[in-house]
Amino acid sequence: MKNKINILGLGPGHPNYTLPITKRIIENSEIIVGGKRNINSINTKEKKVFFIKTPLIETIEFIKENYKNSILSVVVSGDSGFYSLTTYIKKHFMEEEIDIYPGISSIQYLFAKIGKTWEDANLISMHGREEKLLSAVKNNSKVGVLTDDVWTPDKIAKKLIKHGLKEKKIYIGENLSYDNEEIYKMDLIECEEKKFLKLNVMVVADE
Repeated sequence: MKNKINILGLGPGHPNYTLPITKRIIENSEIIVGGKRNINSINTKEKKVFFIKTPLIETIEFIKENYKNSILSVVVSGDSGFYSLTTYIKKHFMEEEIDIYPGISSIQYLFAKIGKTWEDANLISMHGREEKLLSAVKNNSKVGVLTDDVWTPDKIAKKLIKHGLKEKKIYIGENLSYDNEEIYKMDLIECEEKKFLKLNVMVVADE
């Protein structure tokens, strides 16, 4: 059978939240492609490892050169279909060359932890998409937000306050699924004045 490129969602971080099928595919893989943090979280003994770097086209070239002759898997954070490398990879390969396996997204995990459903939530990523923030928060009672190094929770809170949305409540999840996990509930003014760890996601809600 012709080899395919496996794209595997690892979940929020801790191995307990990685699906069994994903663990099995990783175990059977000969080559693992991924970011350093993701690769360091799995067992790569006796496997060839390629760390994703910029420009991303170098990763694509490596995959093209290797997947036909080896079992190759690309590991991504959270869910493989939610703001992951999958979109970029699909621009360079045909659908029949790719198998995608889902994972638990950090947003999904945070909604569960705060006891809220998310079928009616608007989900956004701040990475290069900050223009969507205000319309999402204004027009939805629940918004799940993937933060980044630039758009941190305190900066997001400051922007929302500036545009008159200070009545919203914010939930922030740090180091989700790990032993040092922290989940905060606060208003925007409290959030504006607090600094958070790098690994975090948030939910903005009406309450």
